[in-house]
Amino acid sequence: EDDGFSNGNLYSCSSCGAEIMSDGNTAATFCVYCHCPVILKGRLSGDYRPSKVIPFSITREKALETFKETIGKKKFTPTDFQSDQTLEKMTGLYVPFWLADCKVKADMDAIGKHIRTWRSGNYRYTETKEYAVSRNADITFNGVPADGASKIDDALMDAIEPFDYNKIEDFSMSYLSGFLADRYDVNKGDVFPRIRQKVDDGSRNILRNSITGYSSVSVSRFNNNIMNTNWNYALLPVWFMTYNYQGKMYEFAVNGQTGKLVGNPPLSVKKLVAFGIGLAVVIAVLFGIGGSLLS
Repeated sequence: EDDGFSNGNLYSCSSCGAEIMSDGNTAATFCVYCHCPVILKGRLSGDYRPSKVIPFSITREKALETFKETIGKKKFTPTDFQSDQTLEKMTGLYVPFWLADCKVKADMDAIGKHIRTWRSGNYRYTETKEYAVSRNADITFNGVPADGASKIDDALMDAIEPFDYNKIEDFSMSYLSGFLADRYDVNKGDVFPRIRQKVDDGSRNILRNSITGYSSVSVSRFNNNIMNTNWNYALLPVWFMTYNYQGKMYEFAVNGQTGKLVGNPPLSVKKLVAFGIGLAVVIAVLFGIGGSLLS
């Protein structure tokens, strides 16, 4: 079924190589990653058609409000960091994600300890009993995410989670109206190690948390086998902004569904130096006053 995907536009950045998608009515004028001008490359290819999408539910105004409120508490950011010129670069971007549904078999061996202490007369006694504990389970993980965009820091996208998959929809080009979308350049085979790590961590936590009633638990063996994996290629909503400070690019992202903000702002050396000098002056004055009082 043709939903207009092939009628969308594909823009290319000659500076960093990013390729940004939009619907036919939304023009891209600058690269969301490096802010260089982009050129229209042509029409979208159906090979990059997503199967799922989570629509934006956080407005740009709300995303900017969250950004200003959080960053406003940082006293040592550069002066122009919250300028209109900087904030106008915040863009509604659908980020490409691979979502994996995984069925796994997990098993764990551990040592559980019961520790009992009591006092008798002048002596204190400790009794330790050790028990061999085993757990095994068939576990299903749905929608384990890993972004497929090489130009966005993986840790940034991991930090922006979670998304509510109850709101996921079948993809339609209409969702791109007014927004841009990156298309994946990291395939599912290359993101699989990240998926595996998340599934391993999740399985380990599930089995470990099922071992209760002991004073302490020490895991001696853990094994996790992914038996089957089904994939969905989805676009997830992110308000994305980059800021270039002294040759280093800083990335900030607001979850377009939940409003969660992630990103570390740069520190202004001038403000830090000014603060240090001011603090030194205050200390010197206080010591001077103290010395006068003692004399």
